[in-house]
Amino acid sequence: MKNALKTRLGTSRDPSFGTWISLSSPVAVDALRGLGFEWFMIDTEHAPVNPETLAGMTALLGSGGPTPLVRVGDVDQYLIKQALDAGAHGILVPLVNTAKQAESVVSFCKYPPVGVRGAASAAASRYGLDLATYLRSANAETLVGVQIETQEALDNLEAIASVPGVDILFVGPQDLTLNLGLMDDRKNPKVRDAMRRVVEACRRHGKVPGTLVIDADEKQAAVDLGFQFISLSSDVRFLLHGAKAFRAM
Repeated sequence: MKNALKTRLGTSRDPSFGTWISLSSPVAVDALRGLGFEWFMIDTEHAPVNPETLAGMTALLGSGGPTPLVRVGDVDQYLIKQALDAGAHGILVPLVNTAKQAESVVSFCKYPPVGVRGAASAAASRYGLDLATYLRSANAETLVGVQIETQEALDNLEAIASVPGVDILFVGPQDLTLNLGLMDDRKNPKVRDAMRRVVEACRRHGKVPGTLVIDADEKQAAVDLGFQFISLSSDVRFLLHGAKAFRAM
C-alpha cells in the first residue's frame, strides 16, 4: 500500500482539496473522480452507505483516482476495521473529545504491535493476494484523522494534538458552531478563532489541519487561516446548487 496523499500532506503545506461524498452513490463518485479532486471523503456517519456500497466506491477509485477516505460514525473498532478492509486509505472519526479517544482511534487503525487492528484477506489487500505487502505498509501509510467539533475537544486540544499516530485534526465547522451555542452562524468570529486555535496546535505538534467549506468565502478564509486539508463542499451540494442555478435561468 502506497498513500501518495499522506506523503504529500507530510511534505507540503499547500492546501490539498477534496470533497465530501454524501449521496451514497457510486455514480456520483464516478462522475466526480476526473475533476481534479485529490481525495474523496466517503461519509458513513450521516449518509446511508452500507458496507457493500462502500466497497464498490473504493474499488471504483482504485489506485488512480482521488484517494479514498472514509468518515466513520464513532470511535468504534468495528466501523474503522470495516472501512479500512474495504480499501480506505484513511479514516476520519467524529466527536473526538479527549486524548484517550484519539489514542483509541489510532489503535483501531493500526496493526500490532502499534494497535489492535485484525488482519483479513479483504479488498484492501486484494483479497489476500497482496496481504504480506499490505500488512507491512498499512501502519505507515494509513491516514488517521480526528474531528475537533466541541468545546470539550477545544479544552483538550493540546493533549489530542500530541497523540502519536494522529495525522489530521479536522474541524467540523457546523457541529463546532452548534456546540459553541451559535446555531448556524458558521462565520461567527468565535468559530474562526476556534479554527485558528486548531491550526496553531497542529503547527506545534506536526499535524495537518483540516476542515470543510461550503462557499468561496469559507474557502478563502480556510486557506488564509492555514488549513491544509480542505473539503470543497459535497456531492449533494453540487447537485442542489447546479439544479437551483439552472432553475433560475
